[in-house]
Amino acid sequence: MMQDVILDTFIDGIKLLPFLFLTYLVMEYVEHKTSGKTGKMMQKSGKWGPILGGALGIVPQCGFSTAASNLYAGGIITPGTLFAVFLSTSDEMLPIFISEQVPLNTIVRILAVKAAIGIAAGFLMDGVIRRKKGESGEKLKIDHLCEHQHCHCQEGNILKSAINHTLQIFLFVLLITFFMNLLIGSIGEETLAAFVSGKLFLGPLLSGLVGLIPNCASSVVLTQLYLEGVLGAGSMLAGLLAGSGVGLLVLYKVNDNLQENIKITLALYMTGVLSGILIEMTGLAF
Repeated sequence: MMQDVILDTFIDGIKLLPFLFLTYLVMEYVEHKTSGKTGKMMQKSGKWGPILGGALGIVPQCGFSTAASNLYAGGIITPGTLFAVFLSTSDEMLPIFISEQVPLNTIVRILAVKAAIGIAAGFLMDGVIRRKKGESGEKLKIDHLCEHQHCHCQEGNILKSAINHTLQIFLFVLLITFFMNLLIGSIGEETLAAFVSGKLFLGPLLSGLVGLIPNCASSVVLTQLYLEGVLGAGSMLAGLLAGSGVGLLVLYKVNDNLQENIKITLALYMTGVLSGILIEMTGLAF
């Protein structure tokens, strides 16, 4: 089992490397090259970020959620944009649907629902925060992120700083993913499946908890149980909406505001569960 755990951990980590590197490269460019005027333009355009976040999030794998966590910690995207990405991210759902030859119209409807919920919730979050804090917004915090990671980005070139950031987060993700894979391997996916199946309206509540597990196994279990008819569409979506791959894990690593991170986590869970319950109650079928 240990060999499988190590291999799965390495594969999951390698998938994230391109996203991590490109994200930090862009962030370093913004910090080093943009003027104050350009930064303000970027922040103003961020009001429409949830639309882009909801669209990018449906791309399979959790790379965009990881990128979004770093961009949010750097003050480049709004909380609503981050929230939209997290909610629309489905990790391994799409590859499994395709491999199981699920009808295309079913796949499109599920992805559209996830994206729509993500976009709507993202705009709502930004609207509430903007009303509380006013229209001024926050300043770019990339320099603060550099201080937090102790990399002294301003002293080196863009490429070196981006590589430094990437390696630090990559090693962190590898370490946590290894322990999560080891834990799930010890418990067994069958036990995890039994935890969420056959619980009627408790299904969305339990599926949401499983979705918060920062590992692709949660999305695999939820999707397979749905395909086998054990979970309803609402329960599956409750877990997949709450899940964001390792994006949430990276957020706790790169964002200093623990209270803010906890609020985002609770909002993810509540949005996923409430959406799932509504879908279960209405009997919506895909």
